[in-house]
Amino acid sequence: MDAKTLRLSFPQWQGGNNPPYRLGAQLLSFLAPDATGPVEEVTVSEPTGEPLTEVEGIMAKPQLLRQLGNAQQIIDKHRPDAIVVLGGDCLVSLAPFSYLLEKYQDKLGVLWIDSHPDVQTPKQFSHAHAYVLGALLGTGDPSLVDQVSTKLLPEKVMIAGIHHPSAYERDYLEHHKIATFSPQQIKQGTDTISEWIAKEEIEFLAIHLDLDVLDPRLFRSVLFAEPEQSPHKFDGIAQGQLSIEDVLKVITAATSTTQTVGLTIAEHMPWDMLNLQKMLRALPLMT
Repeated sequence: MDAKTLRLSFPQWQGGNNPPYRLGAQLLSFLAPDATGPVEEVTVSEPTGEPLTEVEGIMAKPQLLRQLGNAQQIIDKHRPDAIVVLGGDCLVSLAPFSYLLEKYQDKLGVLWIDSHPDVQTPKQFSHAHAYVLGALLGTGDPSLVDQVSTKLLPEKVMIAGIHHPSAYERDYLEHHKIATFSPQQIKQGTDTISEWIAKEEIEFLAIHLDLDVLDPRLFRSVLFAEPEQSPHKFDGIAQGQLSIEDVLKVITAATSTTQTVGLTIAEHMPWDMLNLQKMLRALPLMT
């Protein structure tokens, strides 16, 4: 029997408090090849222009938990063999990867392609898109951790593209002995990925791709490529250093000896499309 792949459009924006991620997810769904299995869209509250409210140290926590529940209901309805998620902020991986962990147990590895490890808690940051990998590992806000019935083992994680982590992130990664693969190492070759997969006997793979791992000088549809930004707006925050070719090289190496059962593409920030959308709304006869 052919494997069933569920495709989820998940236009969540509250985890990063960035309404444009909604359009980013919609454009990913438009650009993606036609799905061969079921396609669903997770119901997400639309931006109203009103500021989000912080609850228990987390911005928009009630909305995020409700949307997490919406995603879980869709996944439970289909019980797929594999899941593709088109997001949305990085938190969109929580429910799908939790399901895959329950299904494939310790045979599942997670390749986290991101400039940031996403292991923070409300003590460090109020935006929940920075918590998702930590929650899968069983750390952080209890409301999110409780959604993960089978916790991800630290040795089953490889973070590719990470550089210049904060002091908290560096200590977390060292404490949990999580493997990392820097942009410089990636450009030199991919043996590290193959060795990790062989050592941990990984048979199935879930890939989380945060587009901000891409160099904003090469790929402009990321947060850090914001037009006309103030010169120091993103000082101290790691920005992507990889090309699309680098990312594909990593994924090709990782999938050559594993079966891919999960793929998330997150944090698509289509600046040109947003500006064009604004212009269209201002033109005569368009509204």
